[in-house]
Formats: sequence, structure tokens, C-alpha cells
Amino acid sequence: MQTKIAGASYRNWFTTDFGWFGQYALPGFVGSLLMTVGALGVGWFPLSINILQWNVIEFLQTQTFGLALTRSFVVVGAALLLQAWLVVGVDALHEKISETGTLLVTFFVWCLPILFAPPLFSRDVYSYYMQGRMQLAGFNPYNSGVAVLDGWFKSGVDPLWGDSPTPYGPAFLLIERIVAYLSGESAMLAAYLFRFASLGGVILMCYYIPKLARQHGVNPVTALWLGVMNPLVIMHFIAGAHNDALMVGLLCMALSLSIDRKFLFAILIATFALAIKPVAIVALPFIALTAAGAGASWKVRIRFGAIAATSSFLTLFALSFVAGTGPFGWLASLSTPGTVKSWISPTTAAGMIIGGPIRFLGFGNHVDTAIAITRAIGSVVLLIVLIYLIAKPEGRSGARGTALSLAALVILGPVVQPWYLLWSIPLLAATGLTHRQVRILVLLLAAFTVHAIANSSATADTFLELSDGIAMLLAAVTLGFAVIASPSERKLILGDEYEIDMLPRSLDEQASADAVQL
Repeated sequence: MQTKIAGASYRNWFTTDFGWFGQYALPGFVGSLLMTVGALGVGWFPLSINILQWNVIEFLQTQTFGLALTRSFVVVGAALLLQAWLVVGVDALHEKISETGTLLVTFFVWCLPILFAPPLFSRDVYSYYMQGRMQLAGFNPYNSGVAVLDGWFKSGVDPLWGDSPTPYGPAFLLIERIVAYLSGESAMLAAYLFRFASLGGVILMCYYIPKLARQHGVNPVTALWLGVMNPLVIMHFIAGAHNDALMVGLLCMALSLSIDRKFLFAILIATFALAIKPVAIVALPFIALTAAGAGASWKVRIRFGAIAATSSFLTLFALSFVAGTGPFGWLASLSTPGTVKSWISPTTAAGMIIGGPIRFLGFGNHVDTAIAITRAIGSVVLLIVLIYLIAKPEGRSGARGTALSLAALVILGPVVQPWYLLWSIPLLAATGLTHRQVRILVLLLAAFTVHAIANSSATADTFLELSDGIAMLLAAVTLGFAVIASPSERKLILGDEYEIDMLPRSLDEQASADAVQL
């Protein structure tokens, strides 16, 4: 009798308003927890930290079985997280989830273990830390790399960036200096402080993506699921603690403020985003266009553009003065990320595809020349696209124009990292997507989740010992099997008749969407 009651009680709980916790939150929590445990073996610790001498950590990081075990934990954990996200997506797109609070609690539960993990999938946080130490020591990060400091390698910095000037804006340099001052000699403490700075950007996304969605007449539940809850946010914005999180969060805030007619405040916030990573500059003209209003003459648009440019310049000048780096020092270092050659950058991949056979046939090694040419063509096309989006803004909101501009920067830019997709996907999700567009983005996010586990930018220099190209092939094959085997993946990628799109559906929602169009 007791067993029956207990079973009935459990089933009743699972189907009540709180049943989603066991269905959505716990599987992702388990995946995140496995990744956190795996990070003890394949995550990044500074070489100077005492924890590396602990027997358990030494076993996990140096012994074959320990490495295999922790790598398996990361792979299985990421797979569980991806599956949990897809399950939530199926229910969100079939209107079985009606409250953003359900997703926010679920997302918090998923993120919780990762907050305590060592840096995973990237060690850029240690570059941030040493750039802060450079400033405290009187060096300008725009003039030299962190290799000017003794002990830079033991602090966990990737040797690839040892001699490279920083590509970040003056606001982030100030954050680096503050973190370096607070953490002292502890690179590990600095890594956690940078993670909480990135978490601040994710929190801004959690607040402003649903708000932007409502402003565009889009369901905030589906926008939050696709734009914020996806595994790449957890893997790269939280586990990897990339400063892109802060930039994207500030951009979301600025674009929402611009719709609320808070023009100067929006420009100020967007300039802070630009002063984190310069790619955020593409938002400024769209904020100015939003302030000018729908159907405004070009004279009015240019006037608001001039106000935006002047306000942004003065803010940047003040930030650069406070940072002590000079007003234009950061411009010279913008090419630093382009030193990476990656197959996931279309323009770079095209150059390697052209140059590789030429070298193979014995006509000389012209790969770098081919890459330079295809990247130059990509830059010209990018400029044309950006000019078109700014000159012909009708039928789109400022936020949509910004999202498309950021997407163009990723597709046509010289280098792509998996987390670069997160520059535009949150804004695309908030400003509306068709069924086909949703499926494309789901496929992209799932593919890059698998790719991040397998390729060299994951948790170790060679992680699964796979090249970038083989990692991409593995991602495609894995997703192919997942689509065949899993109803959740199949529903999301192929769609069904009951799935809603991410566009305005009622007259009130359409009115909201029309109100923000330029």
C-alpha cells in the first residue's frame, strides 16, 4: 500500500507544475556535473598551482586511464547537456512551456556545476590575467604580448598568444587590471573572477533577450531557449569565460534601450560593448537609425549618426585615457585573431582549399597567398553587405540589422571560433525566425557543440587527437546518427506540423513587430 502511494505521489509530482524540474533541469545538471569532474583532468590549470601536485589531479592529468576517464566525462556530459537542451526546445516550440521562469531556473541549474570547474575549452582567461599584470607592471598590452613578463607561461597562457598584442578594447583592459590587482599572484583566482565577469554578460542576456523578443512580438520562451540556453553559451561563455559574453550582454541591453527611445544611454552602453570587443561597433549605426525613427529622411538619420559617432568617440577617448593606453592604440592590434587559420572560417577554408592542391601538385607553397586573397575578397563582400544593411534598413529593426551584421562578420571574417556564433544567434532568436531558420540554427549549434569537444580548441592542445577538419567530419556524422536515433533531434531538425515558428502570431504581437521596424 505504501509503495502504491509513494509511486502515485511521485507520478503526481512529475506531472504537476514542478515536474519540469526533473524532466528539464536534472539531466542537464548531470551533464554539467560530469563536465566539471572531467575538467579536473582536461581543464586548464596554471602550471604554478599547487593543486597539480595532488595525487588525484596528477593521476587525472598525466596517466592514460585518468585522461581517458576525464575526457569521457566531458564528452558524455556535453552530450547530455545537448540532449537536455533539445528536449526543452521540442516542448518550447510545441508551446508546452509558457513561462520564461521555468527556463531561467533550468538554465541556472545547468550552469551551477560549471561555475566551480577550472577553465574548460579555452585558456584565454590566463591571457586576460597576464595582460592585467602587464598593465600593473607599466607595459601597454597594445604594444607587446604577455611574454615581456617573467612566468607568463606558468600562469597558463597559450604560447600562441605570448607575443601577440591584445585585440580587446580599453574597457576590458580596465577589467583585466582590476582582476589582476584583486587576484595578486593567483592566476586561478583571476580565472574565476573573469568567469563571474562573463556570467554578468550572460545575466544581461537572460534579462534582455526575452525583453527584445517581446518588443519584436516574438515568444520570449523560444527566444530564451535558442538564444541563451544553448550549450555553446555554457561551454564558452561560462566554462571558457570568454569576454564575448560581456560584449553580447551589453549589446542586447543597448539595443533594447534604443527601442525604448533612450538614445544616448543606448549609445553609451553600446560603446562599452565596443570597448570590450571592437566588433560591437556595428550596432552604433542601427541605434542611430532607430533613434531617427521609421521613414526618417537621410538628413535626420545622418544627424543622429553624427551624434552617435561623437558620443561614442568621446566615451572611447575617456575610457582609453583612464586605461592609460592612448585613444587609438587598440586599432593597431585588431588583426591579432586573424593569425589563426581555421577550417571553420569560410574565407580561410576557401584559401586552404585553393592553395592546398597547388602545393600538392608541386607548384610551390602558395597557401598563405591564397588565404590572403580569399580573406580580402571576403572583406570586400563584408563591407558591401554592411553598407547595404545600413543604407537599406527598411523592413527590419535596428536589433535585426545588428544581428545580420554580426552574422556577416562571422561568415565573411578572417577567423571563426565556435563562440563567435553567439554574437548574432541571441539577437536573431529575439528578432524572429522562420521554421527553416530555427532548424538551421539548431543544427549549427549542435554541430559546433560536438566540434568543440573534438577539435584542438577544446580542453587540451589535441584533446581527442583530431585535426580541425576531422573534428568537423565527426560532428556531421554524430549529428546524422542523432537525427536517425533520437525523436527530439529529428523533430527539431526536420520539424512537424505542430511546431510553432519564432515569429509574431497574434495581431498584438505583429503590432509590436511593426512598431520597431525602420
